[in-house]
Amino acid sequence: MTDYTTTSQGDRVAHDLRGSGPAVVFVTGAGPDRADDPVTTETAQRVADAGLTTVTFDRLGRGESPAEGRLDLDRELAAVAAMIEVAGAPALLVGHSSGCSVSLRAAAAGLPVTGLALWEAPLGDPAAVTQAWTDEIERLLDADDHENAMRHYMKDMPPEWLAGMESSPAWPAIARTVAAYRADAQSLAWAQHALDDGTLDVTVPVLAMYGVETFPEMPVAAASIVATVPQGTEQEMPGAMHTWEPEPMAARLAEFARQCAGQADQVRAG
Repeated sequence: MTDYTTTSQGDRVAHDLRGSGPAVVFVTGAGPDRADDPVTTETAQRVADAGLTTVTFDRLGRGESPAEGRLDLDRELAAVAAMIEVAGAPALLVGHSSGCSVSLRAAAAGLPVTGLALWEAPLGDPAAVTQAWTDEIERLLDADDHENAMRHYMKDMPPEWLAGMESSPAWPAIARTVAAYRADAQSLAWAQHALDDGTLDVTVPVLAMYGVETFPEMPVAAASIVATVPQGTEQEMPGAMHTWEPEPMAARLAEFARQCAGQADQVRAG
């Protein structure tokens, strides 16, 4: 059943709360909301069934979390902070795709996070290239050129993904959803700068994962993240086409969440 929480910046966020125990918050990437993301929903239910608290939510401007204006990274971080409180702070963040960079930024910003489980972070281009890509997306969004903003956002993705969207009669409406991707682009630019500069200030445990069948840059990105943080683990998992298989993923997340919660308890105890 959907619940709603208002963030510190006044945005209303739709979410589902499941289970009890150590907290796990799922941070999706650009595009999906709960209604069209059955893999995350099933995984969250399995993790809850394993004795943890899980939260899935519609990110700002998506699904049942409509939001107007400039949907930047600060507003998105306020939404993540609100979801951590709903789950019961502190929480493990599970980032998917650009949700990885949002999660990294949340941890670096000091949100109450026990650890990060990251699935296929789309990082690896030089920081200057990623920043130029982000700047162009923001320029197009500021000009209300949503169709070209969406095309530019997806320019390095498999071309058939964009072709399928453009062939839909709903393409103009689909393109307008790119307004919600500003935070994703900003977070990716921030994360790439931090990786390149060695300034990624994330001290909690990080599990960087990728699928058995994936794009070649995904294992490289995972290795780069692990090499930059003090407590990093890289792991290949069952999965393909940029997503995971729910059953093994849920088992690994439950194990990692308990590990991170136990370590956090030890730190608090001194």
